[in-house]
Amino acid sequence: CWVKGFAHESPMSPCRENPPCPWPGILGTVPAEFEACLREPAFSVGDVTFCIWRLCGDRGWQCGPVDYPPDQSDPDGSEDLLSPLDGQPETYQAWAENYYEREVSLETVQHIYGHRPLTAPVVSGLNPDVDLEGLESEIREIGYPQS
Repeated sequence: CWVKGFAHESPMSPCRENPPCPWPGILGTVPAEFEACLREPAFSVGDVTFCIWRLCGDRGWQCGPVDYPPDQSDPDGSEDLLSPLDGQPETYQAWAENYYEREVSLETVQHIYGHRPLTAPVVSGLNPDVDLEGLESEIREIGYPQS
């Protein structure tokens, strides 16, 4: 798994320089397994304040050798941006309700966290503008279980 994040107000923002340049060390040691991610235009790799990864055999998440700016509690913005992903469905539900400004069923979020097969009610509960049939190719591509 490879995660690239961009906290635009971070002191480590690439926009601190002209032309923009990622903070030293963030991308320099990304494993070869994720090389394609670094070349994928859709990922806007230059817009980055943190990058973490975990290979199948790793015991924990990894990152490059970054010298963080001093006296900053969350210099790269990762604590804030990744906080909804603490493994607790309740945390994600609260974040989603705030972000999308609508109610999100805890039961639906728990369904996804349990990696249970997607159903039409679960999909519409997360996004009423999407249906299960419209997601079939993406579901297959990522290997998510189907009912």
